[in-house]
Amino acid sequence: MSGNPDCPSTSASRKITVGLTYDLRDDYLREGYSLEETAEFDKPDTIEAIESVILANGHQTDRIGHVQALTRRLAAGDRWDLVFNIAEGLHGFGREAQIPALLDAYKIPYTFSDPLGQALTLHKGMTKHVVRDLGIPTPDFAVVSDLEDIDLIHLPYPLFAKPVAEGTGKGITALSKIDNAEDLRNVCMNLLKTFCQPVLVETYLPGREFTVGIIGTGKDARALGAMEVILNPTAEQYAYSYENKEHYENLVRYAAVDDAEARHAMKISLMAWRGLGLKDGGRIDLRSDARGIPHFIEVNSLAGLNPVRSDLPILCQLVGISYHRLITDILNSALERAGIIKTC
Repeated sequence: MSGNPDCPSTSASRKITVGLTYDLRDDYLREGYSLEETAEFDKPDTIEAIESVILANGHQTDRIGHVQALTRRLAAGDRWDLVFNIAEGLHGFGREAQIPALLDAYKIPYTFSDPLGQALTLHKGMTKHVVRDLGIPTPDFAVVSDLEDIDLIHLPYPLFAKPVAEGTGKGITALSKIDNAEDLRNVCMNLLKTFCQPVLVETYLPGREFTVGIIGTGKDARALGAMEVILNPTAEQYAYSYENKEHYENLVRYAAVDDAEARHAMKISLMAWRGLGLKDGGRIDLRSDARGIPHFIEVNSLAGLNPVRSDLPILCQLVGISYHRLITDILNSALERAGIIKTC
């Protein structure tokens, strides 16, 4: 498997060129978007860190940029052996699927999941429908698309509400935990207006919060470990919110855990990853109920890869996996799927 450091890759004799697609936060800030609107986008040090690992593996790199830049390059006739794609996109439920779909049209392989996987998992409600059908525990939920839907919710309080298709904790605050009908209406109205998308309302779970790292595809996928997210007393309570994620150094403590509850979380995560057909690497977030049973909350099929600030690299550091190893394993998983290399 690609995760075995003693198992060298066998690459093609020609030099492999890896294109890099990404969204730089500064580019969108200059266009007038807010800090919260651009929270999922990357800083230059993320691109530099990924590129340095690809180069250290003996490959060539070519920085492409966002989807519009990729479109121009493809139209000009440029091609790559593989694209390392971390572009989140900006508009629509298919925003994370735009670059994979475009690359599929040109038969260019890429890292991470295909358009189906990226579009499905961005929409938390649709993902939970599939996960629930797979028999994987997930909190009961409803999707609020307009104000009339609020009156149709018949779930016991407390509830938890968040935008249906955002990441990085966007739209999540201490107010997201809801204890009565009046607050439910107010929170949903505010989220509908602010984010112009449906709201996911689900049963609030009071237990431990985990994130599980995954590497690989299908039967070769494996859990890297489980990390517990522990909120400090000064943090926004009840949730790993946007504010807590932005200022994690002071508000959040992370701990690698390997007790029975954490191992159950890893088992559930692998079931969800494989059931959703996701590829190469990512993160699954879970929360336990009052009985200590972990439940699937959401999946990050395009997880952040900043070597210092992103949860997946933080988890890897806690369990003794280097950033170089993480990126190499993701890269080799994609290269092997594309038939470019063979690993043992």
